[in-house]
Amino acid sequence: MSTESRPRRALLSAYDKTGVVELGAALVELGWELVSSGGTAKVLADAGLPVIPSEQVTGFGEMLGHRVVTLHPMIHGGILADRDDPSHVADMEAHGVVPIDLVAVNLYPFRSDPSVELIDIGGPAMVRGAAKNHAHVTVLVDPADYQPVLEELRANGEVSATTRRRLARDAFAHTAAYDSAIVAWFDDEGPGELPPLPEEHAPLPRTLHLSATLAQPLRYGENPHQVGARYSFTGDSCWDSAVLHGGKEMSYLNVYDADAAWRLVHSLGDEPAAVIIKHANPCGAAVADDITTAYVRAHECDPTSAFGGIVAVNRTVPVEMAKALAPIFTEVVIAPGYDDDALMVLLEKRNLRVLTAPPPTVPALDVRSVDGGLLVQTKDVVTVDRSRWQVVTERQPTEQEWADLEFAWRLCARVTSNTIVLVKDGQAFGIGAGQQSRVDAAQIAGQKAAGRADGGAGASDAFFPFRDGLDSVADQGVTAVIQPGGSIRDEEVVAAADERGLAMVMTGERHFKH
Repeated sequence: MSTESRPRRALLSAYDKTGVVELGAALVELGWELVSSGGTAKVLADAGLPVIPSEQVTGFGEMLGHRVVTLHPMIHGGILADRDDPSHVADMEAHGVVPIDLVAVNLYPFRSDPSVELIDIGGPAMVRGAAKNHAHVTVLVDPADYQPVLEELRANGEVSATTRRRLARDAFAHTAAYDSAIVAWFDDEGPGELPPLPEEHAPLPRTLHLSATLAQPLRYGENPHQVGARYSFTGDSCWDSAVLHGGKEMSYLNVYDADAAWRLVHSLGDEPAAVIIKHANPCGAAVADDITTAYVRAHECDPTSAFGGIVAVNRTVPVEMAKALAPIFTEVVIAPGYDDDALMVLLEKRNLRVLTAPPPTVPALDVRSVDGGLLVQTKDVVTVDRSRWQVVTERQPTEQEWADLEFAWRLCARVTSNTIVLVKDGQAFGIGAGQQSRVDAAQIAGQKAAGRADGGAGASDAFFPFRDGLDSVADQGVTAVIQPGGSIRDEEVVAAADERGLAMVMTGERHFKH
């Protein structure tokens, strides 16, 4: 068949069948032929559209339990032929290959139910072939692109070269994400006979394949002159499901700080909890019998620093809490939900970003950029287990001190190092964050607490290298201290704790955070 006189041909084979009938109907109306197979062919035929089965094109029915359907020269020759190359045109004429001008294929979401049988071969082959030959073929992997392409066809009779190139780029991104998911599944299942990593590095993959999709353009980056956006690795981030009920668009720091707040409030145990974050560090945290009391107590920690902060709570927000929060300038509040009257109160604050989100996920790896590459580590999991901790002083903690020690330990692990945290009765009063000297961190925490942690507990994210750090914490009036231990001067520090009448617990686990 002459390529000049033939009807144009589209191959449609989509897992996500959103809009595929409308696409097919519009193409038929424009005089195109439709080729399809399997479920997509049935959907199109059931809609009354004329469909050429793929087996009619190839001369073969599906084989090997549907593993081989479109893997055939009559399909791939039609997709890959360069219509400007006389030798390609001659090959098509010699073998009766009909060119395919549009390929609409998207792949099974492998992450949803991974297995060997869901590793698609024919689909990626068609997508990649069409994308490679984008000079002649339009490739569609996203139903959102169907309508714009149809509009171009109706207006101009063809899809522009610029659009075809953009769609080809998106197609390769689609297959890259698919392959990335398969590699991650192999890593999770065990890579087989690869040379083993050293035992201490066994949780890390040999190769890291990151595929991230632009999920949320942001108001700006860390500063207004920077451009910012949130990308999603898996599509199942809590941020992909978050709902912004009101307020300005989110900025880079709004998301960064809200994420820190959301993770922290979900790490403080099962009681109603509230945290306030400022510049990625908590300036308030508390647990209580009800969420309104927890929020009020969290705000009492450092009301000055809470100005312009991020509030996160782990319970539905009632109107009482909304009324307590509303008079205070707050950038973001994030919660699992809001009572209707509480939401009405908060939405009256035009600049307050009001967010609902599901619980945060716990990714296996923590990834940061460095020059020319990445720093990768396993996530820092905070263990709260009295049976694994050691009381190293003559005095044992009381039950209330134990509760405060656990709360302080959870909190200090999420504060930038070096840090000292002072708490009492489930309420933070002093948080000294990000200091090069542990003594300075203790003094800052003490200044913030202003005596309110007297009789409470103190936590240090790493060991005390000298007794002066321990003395600085004890000077704030706490009666119990928790720290990892591991210093060559641990005996000296324990002796200082006994001298001051403190109960001291060593966890054996450091929690630096940078």
